[in-house]
Amino acid sequence: MAKATMVFGLLLLFLVLELNTNIGPKAAKGDLEIDCGAKCEYRCSEASRHNMCIRACNTCCDRCHCVPPGTSGHENVCPCYANMTTHGGRHKCP
Repeated sequence: MAKATMVFGLLLLFLVLELNTNIGPKAAKGDLEIDCGAKCEYRCSEASRHNMCIRACNTCCDRCHCVPPGTSGHENVCPCYANMTTHGGRHKCP
């Protein structure tokens, strides 16, 4: 009886570990994926230099996995996006 309980316990442990490796990373990765193209298209819709805005926004979105709502401001929603700077120390993200 003790042997059967031990085998059952090991089988259950193996099953839990297998489920964790198959489901865990996919769920975590899915949480980070956003549609940067659509978010940046809206974010830059009123920009005077649309192409430059799109390029910078997509770079920031790829690195931060976040784009603030609206066409400007609201950067407190995405601290990474708000704090990113260029080599010259200027604000990078639109």
